[in-house]
Amino acid sequence: MNVSALYRKRLIPEECVLLKDDIILRNDSGLLVTSWKALKPRPDLSHGFSCYYLDRGFKISRFYAADNTLLYHYCDIVSCEYDPHAASLTVTDLLADVIIYPDGFVKVVDLEEMADALEAGVLDIPLLRAALRSLNGLLQEIYAGNLPDLSRPMDPYQA
Repeated sequence: MNVSALYRKRLIPEECVLLKDDIILRNDSGLLVTSWKALKPRPDLSHGFSCYYLDRGFKISRFYAADNTLLYHYCDIVSCEYDPHAASLTVTDLLADVIIYPDGFVKVVDLEEMADALEAGVLDIPLLRAALRSLNGLLQEIYAGNLPDLSRPMDPYQA
C-alpha cells in the first residue's frame, strides 16, 4: 500500500487531523513505521516512533523525552481505512490504550471511553467487538513477552 498522507481520527472528541509532520519510515504490507514530534509539546514528551500493525488493529509507539530517554511504550487500539485514490490512510483511535513502562508494568486505560462512545453512538457494536479482540490480541502478545519483537521495526530508525 502506498501511503503518502496519514490521518489520525478520534471519536471523543470527534476530530480528524492530518499528521503532516509525521515521517513515514517504512511502508510494507500490513506495517507502517513513522517518526513524529509531539502534536502538543509537553515538558515530559518530545517525540517518538510508531509501528502501525494495520491488519491486527493496534499501534505501538515509543514515547521519548527531549533527552531521548524512553518514557514508555504507548499502544493504541485502532482501525484503519486506506484510500488508494488519495494514497491516504486514516487511523481511527478506538479509545482503549495500553501503557508499558520501562520497568515492565502494564496499564490498560480508557476502557470507560469505549462505553461512553457506544452510548453516544459514535462506536457501534461491530467496531467495539473488533476493538476488544484487538485489545485482547495485543495483551496476549505483551503477556507472552513479545513487546520487543513487536517494537523491533522501530529499532533501525532510533538515534
